[in-house]
Amino acid sequence: MRLVIFTEPQQGASHDDLLRVAKAAEDGGFDGFFRSDHYLRMGDGSGLPGPTDAWITLAALAVQTSRIRLGTLVSSATFRLPGPLAIAAAQVDAMSGGRIEFGLGGGWFESEHKAYGIPFPPVAERFDRLEEQLEIITGLWATPAGSRYDFDGKHYQVVDSPALPKPVQTPRVPVIVGGHGKKRTPYLAARYATEFNVPFAKIEDIPAQYARVRSAAEALGRTEPLTYSAAAVLCVGRDDAEVNRRAAAIGREADEMRANGGIVGTPAEAVETIKRYAEAGASRLFLQVLDLSDLDHVELVASEVAPKL
Repeated sequence: MRLVIFTEPQQGASHDDLLRVAKAAEDGGFDGFFRSDHYLRMGDGSGLPGPTDAWITLAALAVQTSRIRLGTLVSSATFRLPGPLAIAAAQVDAMSGGRIEFGLGGGWFESEHKAYGIPFPPVAERFDRLEEQLEIITGLWATPAGSRYDFDGKHYQVVDSPALPKPVQTPRVPVIVGGHGKKRTPYLAARYATEFNVPFAKIEDIPAQYARVRSAAEALGRTEPLTYSAAAVLCVGRDDAEVNRRAAAIGREADEMRANGGIVGTPAEAVETIKRYAEAGASRLFLQVLDLSDLDHVELVASEVAPKL
């Protein structure tokens, strides 16, 4: 099982906060450091100092780290046009020496769109736009140097594009699609993704969603295997008192998080829960760290959980 530290900076974090956690994750031997792509805090609180842009963050971290993989879980297709996004991701991939992973979703948080003047179309259109963006971005990256790329879709048209720059990674940047949808989500993952992620689900519900993706891949005649992953909130402590303190710091209760698939409890308990994710079919787990000031939390998992997996 590969472990990724996953952050939610819209809840209130500066770039310096993210950099400290990213370096702690890199020093701790984690597989990756990912962040959400949101522009508004969820729930109560000020959200100070305010939102940060996901791809600007990753560009900075690309040159401020050296080994750890970096990515979004997931960028919203409502936020950016596909051509400029393909350029940005390819550039950050080059800046990182080929360590970027590209997560893309349809967008769902209406309030953040209203707060920053971003159009928020109905859900069917958001999925249509997501599919066209996946087609365009992967198509631009896959177009051989010296050739041209065209796309004529309902929402986006690309005409005579030189399809530059190219990412460093070959054959392509890893693409992550995730979610709980039963039809279009599995199809999009099977057609475009290298990895499918189920976020914040009960562990017993995960195998059925993986099976939907596998069925969609078979229907498309796909031969390249997908990676299957999951995301879960992290709340680990050396004893119950430390677990409860960390739960209180993020406004959650330990039992509630446990019931919903969280990695909660002592290091030994965390190991057993992670093994259940592996049995469900996941080979990578995104650990949602919500208190970015608690670097000891990251270091505890690195030293007491990861070595036992």
